[in-house]
Amino acid sequence: MEEVRLKRLLSLQKMEATEAEVYRRLAKIQNDPVNKSILEGIALEEERHELVISKITEQKVSPDWFQVIKHVILARVFGFTFSIMMMEETERDISSEYRSLGLVEIAEEEEKHEQEMISMLEEERLQYSGSIVLGMSDALIELTGALAGLTFALKDMDLVALAGLVTGIAAAFSMGASEYLSSRAEKREGSAIKAAFFTWISYLITVILLVSPYLILDSTKEGLAGLEMYEASLICTFAIGLFIVGVFNFYTSVVERVSFKSRFFEMTGILGVVSLISYGIGVALGIALGVDA
Repeated sequence: MEEVRLKRLLSLQKMEATEAEVYRRLAKIQNDPVNKSILEGIALEEERHELVISKITEQKVSPDWFQVIKHVILARVFGFTFSIMMMEETERDISSEYRSLGLVEIAEEEEKHEQEMISMLEEERLQYSGSIVLGMSDALIELTGALAGLTFALKDMDLVALAGLVTGIAAAFSMGASEYLSSRAEKREGSAIKAAFFTWISYLITVILLVSPYLILDSTKEGLAGLEMYEASLICTFAIGLFIVGVFNFYTSVVERVSFKSRFFEMTGILGVVSLISYGIGVALGIALGVDA
């Protein structure tokens, strides 16, 4: 056998062994019997692919344990759907590689059967992704804008933090209650209480993260790079907001297989416009009411 062909086959064999181990381990941590059964079925199919290739290479390979551990950790933190989609995304064109090596049957199974089985998986947290998006996006847009306005109106980090927390915490409970009533009225699938909880917790966590610079940075010290400390706090808040937008949109782009760039720039644009408007309102109200720190 040609050395190049052998290397390609061994690479595919190792990939199949790794995926089989990942699916096996994901099945073990599943409580849902249906998901457990589907994951075990995919693991068996990956094992069969690895066995077919091993008969050609006449060699045994071990899984890539780094990849196995990585995907198990991802599954525990972000959910098994995210872990599986990440793994499958890295092997998007793998079926063409199988075809070029003459393994047409495996290529067809990779394209059709496994994808059909993956699409049958159901993860509870994804049922409430809309509620999470609602809480997080509302908190980002509303509170970032409010903090921008308050920062330049009050120019006092403690007052801005207090106003931001009071406003944000109250809004989190309001959003949770609204989501509960909306879920009940529209008779959506799933629990209205869980939908409300996911909206409330995502809003609250976002609020705490956005306000944190005003609580962590020392207002008694001189500002950074010629900026006042309250201005530095606002810049940190914007940076945290962009980070949250980036992480969440990356997550949804992987799970839902949509464009990351379009969603990221759309949300960033909305965030920027609202913040600029709020900044203008804050400055205008500060002047009108004679508030000047």
